[in-house]
Amino acid sequence: MVAERAAKPQLRVGRLLKAHGLKGALKVELYTDDPDRRFVPGAEFTLQVPQDSKWHGKTVVVREFRWMNNHPVVFLEGIDDRTEAESIVRAILWIDQDAAESEPEDDAWYDHQLAGLDVVRDGEVIGKVSRVDHLPSHDLLIVRANGDEVMVPFVAAIVPEVDLAGGRVIVTPPAGLFEELPEEPAPADGALEPEGGDRAASE
Repeated sequence: MVAERAAKPQLRVGRLLKAHGLKGALKVELYTDDPDRRFVPGAEFTLQVPQDSKWHGKTVVVREFRWMNNHPVVFLEGIDDRTEAESIVRAILWIDQDAAESEPEDDAWYDHQLAGLDVVRDGEVIGKVSRVDHLPSHDLLIVRANGDEVMVPFVAAIVPEVDLAGGRVIVTPPAGLFEELPEEPAPADGALEPEGGDRAASE
């Protein structure tokens, strides 16, 4: 029996923003510092799209990459008109990581490096990162805590430190993110007077 080859780690390099023109071009939001190397003709990307998308489970190949009015634009094989381009808008593009690319740039981490890290608040481990979800506005750390999945915005105000060597991420979450807040007791009858009520009656 032939052993299955381990899947390569992947890098997120861009997101398709919107159709551009009538010939299938797409504007790209770049998540890479070297787009001219990533988007060479023939480069193949794995797509992150909803399961009900016709592109789910498929890959795309770059036909051409260029800059138009200072905006990066990509042409993909098999996408030759605006209608087809619009069907793939909002897809996130992933590419296999090269063996030489073992270290990310500062303040950037690959998904596979974050998965499994302890999540620490006030010096106490409260869960583990199970995966990273990528949204248009920001990324989410999906944390497994007390049997539940907690969606933690991956922003500096809430995740101020990622310590790969220590195997942990430090979080400073807002109250209620990891636990239920106690309900505030309802005010007792008569505790609050109707605004201006009794005063008006006595005048």
